[in-house]
Amino acid sequence: MPLEGSALRSGFRLELHARLGSTNDEAMARARGGDAGRLWVVAREQTSGRGRHGREWASPRGNLYASLLLIDPCPAAIAPQLGFVAGVALAATVSDQVRHDRRLALKWPNDLLFAGAKVAGILLDGAQLSAGGFACVIGFGVNCRSHPTGLAYPAADLASFTRASDPGDLLERLSEAMAIWLEIWDKGRGFARIREKWLFFAGGLGERIRVSGAGGVREGLFHGLDAEGRLLLDTQGAISAIDAGDVFLPVWTDRINEQDMRE
Repeated sequence: MPLEGSALRSGFRLELHARLGSTNDEAMARARGGDAGRLWVVAREQTSGRGRHGREWASPRGNLYASLLLIDPCPAAIAPQLGFVAGVALAATVSDQVRHDRRLALKWPNDLLFAGAKVAGILLDGAQLSAGGFACVIGFGVNCRSHPTGLAYPAADLASFTRASDPGDLLERLSEAMAIWLEIWDKGRGFARIREKWLFFAGGLGERIRVSGAGGVREGLFHGLDAEGRLLLDTQGAISAIDAGDVFLPVWTDRINEQDMRE
């Protein structure tokens, strides 16, 4: 499971483990121990994988669990942009493997879908270091050969729709794509190009979606992203920008409504 191409030329390194609690936690521990960053921490299996808001992420062998540690990649205030950089890099990588099938889509802010089913998630962690500097960890969990069942939303794995489902091969391609898109992003100066590419892959754009957040549940048309990456929701002609929340696309919303009716 080596790194190749742009990743190696740009000074990225790889640390591979048979098993870890969490690759994000291990990468952050490396940061607090003084690591200079540009380090990929990869595990064949996780015992305490997690998603956004501390949700459990099932992590059996056969899938990709990888976290990229960056030190001082940008001012902390714009670090959330790295989630979009990661999303574009992952979508571009998988798109090549599925021959640019337009059923591949990004769901705001951090999921990769195929035909409406979740195949990957991205988790950002950030911390100010006691020795100075800012550490950002970008975690990727990709369902390569298996996926969880019994969720409130559909899930799938790469093996269900492409032969290119080897986690080692995916990491090689993803690490190269991340090196390229980080350079394009250029510490935030190139975010407009990242936003444009993210919207190319965006799922549900122009469609009615449901957004659940601290302020409750809102519904409206997915109008796009603003210049800072906030979701723009059109509610009866009024456009509002949303900083954080869980998005449910039409196929997910229909499924949840059906479950509510049964209950």
